[in-house]
Amino acid sequence: MNQQMGVDKGAADKVVGVIGGSGLYALEGLTDVREIPIETPFGAPSDAYIVGELDGTRMVFLPRHGRGHRFSPSEVNYRANIYGMKALGVTHLISVSAVGSMREDIAPGHIVVVDQFVDRTTKRASTFFEDGIVAHVSMADPVCPLLASALYDSASALGLDVHRGGTYICIEGPQFSTRAESRIFRSWGVDVIGMTNLPEARLAREAEISYATLAMATDYDCWHEDEEDVSVDAVIATLTANVSRARRVIAHCAPRLDADRRASPAYRALEHAIITDRASIPAESVERLKVLVGSYL
Repeated sequence: MNQQMGVDKGAADKVVGVIGGSGLYALEGLTDVREIPIETPFGAPSDAYIVGELDGTRMVFLPRHGRGHRFSPSEVNYRANIYGMKALGVTHLISVSAVGSMREDIAPGHIVVVDQFVDRTTKRASTFFEDGIVAHVSMADPVCPLLASALYDSASALGLDVHRGGTYICIEGPQFSTRAESRIFRSWGVDVIGMTNLPEARLAREAEISYATLAMATDYDCWHEDEEDVSVDAVIATLTANVSRARRVIAHCAPRLDADRRASPAYRALEHAIITDRASIPAESVERLKVLVGSYL
């Protein structure tokens, strides 16, 4: 399918995207379901997009690692994933991510609606703006507070153990951190550790999509002296319950989201961000990014 097709933004003021992390490979409860493969200027996304409706809200779902968990955190094509969401008209993007807890009071099974990120990755493309066009978007507040508040309120209304705010440190992976690294990260005051949400948040901001994370704690990383070191077996044991919690939060939150995003830092984030002289921007760069910059160039 051509990336210009998909959800008609003129017919829907709000389109909610969901990127599923480890264990979340499908979104239940959708009606009028269609599967849409997309090719982007940045290559193929992780999988075909699943488009449907949830209680009258247009939804777009993508498994971050592909169905069957085929891509490691470093192999995920984050640019293609976010570009595809934008091409399908997504306005709000919920990232569901399995994380390790770096705090005693964030127990496995708890949810953290983070509001900050620290990037420790080294191998990932983190911007759409290259090859003759440069843009500098603000990332002071990388999470949309409107979407984050809505997610927190939904989790609270459902009686789930949820924490509002916190810092997510993103490591390259796919290995878990060493004990020394885990202790250093704790000394920095981070709250959870994961491998995927950067550059995802940066790219969502460049695409002017409101972005927030449901960080689902599966373990205590390896800093906790009274707990077993993190392992795949330990993570999987908690994943199933976490996936059920994430689906409940999304189903509660999505229909209640306000379509008015003018107070979001993502709203028109590119308006004053493109610094390249318009006369110097190659036509092919404008064509490649027209889904993102069409209203500005």
